[in-house]
Amino acid sequence: MQMKKLSLANLPTRIGKLERLSQELGCSIYIKRDDQTGSEWSGNKIRKLEFSVQEALQQGADLLITTGGIQSNHCRATVAVAAHYGMKSAVLLRISEQPPVEGNYFLDLLMGADVKFCTREEYSTSRNEIMAAMAEEYRSRGYHPYIIPEGASNGVGTLGYYNAFHEILDQERELGIRFDTIVLATGSGGTAAGLNLANILGGHGRRIVAMAVCDDVKYFQDHCHRISIEALPYLVEQGEISQSEADRCAAALKPEDFEINDGYVGIGYAQSRPEELDHIKHIARLEGVVLDPVYTGKASYGLWNELREGGSLRGAGNILFIHTGGLYGLFPVSKSFIF
Repeated sequence: MQMKKLSLANLPTRIGKLERLSQELGCSIYIKRDDQTGSEWSGNKIRKLEFSVQEALQQGADLLITTGGIQSNHCRATVAVAAHYGMKSAVLLRISEQPPVEGNYFLDLLMGADVKFCTREEYSTSRNEIMAAMAEEYRSRGYHPYIIPEGASNGVGTLGYYNAFHEILDQERELGIRFDTIVLATGSGGTAAGLNLANILGGHGRRIVAMAVCDDVKYFQDHCHRISIEALPYLVEQGEISQSEADRCAAALKPEDFEINDGYVGIGYAQSRPEELDHIKHIARLEGVVLDPVYTGKASYGLWNELREGGSLRGAGNILFIHTGGLYGLFPVSKSFIF
């Protein structure tokens, strides 16, 4: 059954083999180009927003509120979708100092978002409360707001990558290949949760490894577990599973079912070490694929190291790396590269 959602992303995104990287590491590595889902809403977030914003529109919302870092791909994609549907948008952006107008933040402003700043501490402890207060203020002005959490990583947003997993299965049949291992970056958990949920419910037996770009294993296992449970009623409503299947899954699913590697967080979220930037440059020159410093650069660096150093991914057969986008966030750090 085709799940009900908006149709915004350029799907299916293509899968191709990274020939020279595969030769370098002695294995078979493929890449799924979710960075090519669009332009203004490029990246993985649009898959989640197709479900989230559909719900917002069904509820009569005319304003989208969300949050993220100053270079948040999710915020930029949300602002773009809001503009596309003639809605207002407001973003709560985490900063440590007054930011230059560049990258995703520039696009937020260009596409008309109202911007509110918060400190790192406020973001960590009270971002949801701040967004709720923003929503109340907009309601007092006659708007009908809909709040989308960080990364659109909640029950309804998780459907985006539940759907994407089935897209991958279709492409496997077309390509005549089976991916035993899927590797991706995780910063808010929704992409990892959706892929894992589809894998588990369908009994497909794939290994899905989420490379954390912040926080730790326990945080992401608990978070992915929680939002996967939240997604089950939506899957029942969409006709994907029965209520009895949802009940069985809810009872059986455990945080440990989500494989998280937190060994490549480095010095912190959206902060890059020289070796990570060197890896981004290496992949760009080796394969003509541009990664971003916040998500895919760290995840690819983790994949590369795990294979090169005989780590946890050594022995994998056909590996699929999901490129979740982030190009606009690369430009603000261009001066950090050494050429």
